[in-house]
Amino acid sequence: MRAHLRLLTALAISCPDICPSTLLELTNWLQALGSNADKLNVVFVSVDSEHDTPEQMKLYISSFDPHIRGYTGTPEQIKQIAAAYRVYYKRVPLDGGGYTYDHSAMIYLMDKNGQFVGIVTYKEPEASALAKLRALVAGKSLPSGTT
Repeated sequence: MRAHLRLLTALAISCPDICPSTLLELTNWLQALGSNADKLNVVFVSVDSEHDTPEQMKLYISSFDPHIRGYTGTPEQIKQIAAAYRVYYKRVPLDGGGYTYDHSAMIYLMDKNGQFVGIVTYKEPEASALAKLRALVAGKSLPSGTT
């Protein structure tokens, strides 16, 4: 099996703005990449295992580019993934009941060996994000001034 480049982001379905806008931006970027998008393994991991069931993830992700795959797991599995990729997340109670999550709002970029090579930040300009993704697909260093 050939190794794929990996894009990973940690989100929650119930997130009202950052998460859906990030997935929409990813959808647009993947479409702009054309067939090169096939070289990317785009993973959305939910930090809300209590709410985001596999069935709900499948339904939610179906609204975005088919290259994006959504996963969830047990709280312990999510904790392990978050630790491995240094993802910050914290459950925050809401006044009047319920909860939300505060979490990292970036897309982590990994090369074919699974090594971290940089990030795409929340609301990063499209030209910059696409330059990073094109460099990643081409096996080149990310453009200077990026992380």
